[in-house]
Amino acid sequence: MRVNGTDISLNRAQSLFDFLEEQNYDITKIAVERNGEIVPKSTYKKLMLDDEDTLEVVRFVGGG
Repeated sequence: MRVNGTDISLNRAQSLFDFLEEQNYDITKIAVERNGEIVPKSTYKKLMLDDEDTLEVVRFVGGG
């Protein structure tokens, strides 16, 4: 799997939600694109990842 341009091996079947939690992402402050499509937050727990997936995870940061 490729995440933000870096190859990552999935050690087990896992949902997008579990992967993001494991990687310490704050679910409330990110958006995820999977294989070119935005993933609705409501599907994070049921969407299972695949070794062929490409993810882009974007963090929202405040500023002025």
